[in-house]
Amino acid sequence: MGGAPRWRVRLVIGVTVAWLLFVVLHRVLSGRFWLWLLPDLVPPLVYLAGPLLLLAAAPLAGRSRRWWCSALAAASLALGAGQSGLHLGPLGPGAPAAPAGAVRVMSWNTEYWDQDDDPERFYGFLKAQRADVYLLQEYLHWTDGTPRQVDDLARLRREFPGYHIAAEGELVTLSRFPVAASPPVGPAVALGPGAAWNSAFLLAKTLRTDLRIGTSIISVYNVHIPTQYMLDENPLTSKFYSELHGRDAARKAQFRGLAADVEANRNAILVSGDFNTTGAMGDIQWLSDRLSRADDDRRLYPASWPAAGPALWRLDWTFTSSARIHGYRLLDPQGLSDHRAQAMLLSVGDDSDRKNRMASSN
Repeated sequence: MGGAPRWRVRLVIGVTVAWLLFVVLHRVLSGRFWLWLLPDLVPPLVYLAGPLLLLAAAPLAGRSRRWWCSALAAASLALGAGQSGLHLGPLGPGAPAAPAGAVRVMSWNTEYWDQDDDPERFYGFLKAQRADVYLLQEYLHWTDGTPRQVDDLARLRREFPGYHIAAEGELVTLSRFPVAASPPVGPAVALGPGAAWNSAFLLAKTLRTDLRIGTSIISVYNVHIPTQYMLDENPLTSKFYSELHGRDAARKAQFRGLAADVEANRNAILVSGDFNTTGAMGDIQWLSDRLSRADDDRRLYPASWPAAGPALWRLDWTFTSSARIHGYRLLDPQGLSDHRAQAMLLSVGDDSDRKNRMASSN
């Protein structure tokens, strides 16, 4: 008499155990097993909110079981809180001021270039950022489920006179600084000179440009990792899972190629773009382990997609080695894209990350 209803006790215990099991499986399988790409789609904030809700619900399990449920919820919190995307930078002293001569960089997934936008607004937004280096993704149009090549280089040269332009597939990089080299990365090595645009679209998901800034060379990686899931696909068909498996293989090939190139590169490094990957996913952990990550210190939850909100996922990232980011911001794209733009100031010459990267590769 007076105890908690049996159904409620079972519900609280069942949900608490199931959530802990989910978090454990996530830590084990994310980035390792292709089918886990689907659970990986949950907003990372759930890894913090879920355990907190379970802790609040633990008393509903009754006196004899509340502490057991609390312990399980606390375990899931300990395992998952670091996956939540919560950023405590706004509570700290803030990043150091940018030195004189810092380089202004913009990195942005344009969402099919200017296909559904007024080109004047599109170029006006780009020029308003006054960036020294632009890393732009989705330099293409998308029609009837098919990527279409865009040839806007002539206009880019008119709008950005004096900039050096490198383009491959759907990626384009603009730089005030000379491009000393642009070696292919990962699967793009197989393309060769004069490759068809469709082949470049499939294989060239990282565009590396080695920029000469003063007496320094910095390797800039413009990245767009393929998405794992298309919203118009039916998960009740076998085709859905075969394509999911294929996308996982394509993503892993791009990540492996990027990792190998970064590990072998002794220049200063900037890696930035749309990774279609949250911080909770195992695919991106190696970047955070080896390089320094840039975060928006104005936001406790710096999400970049969807830009129109509520933005629950951070898919767009920037990492550096032997360089420092100042004043990193996620910008409202003013309706021109579903991704927030990354804007930052960059200074070259911090060797601490390079030493850490070299040590981790030995």
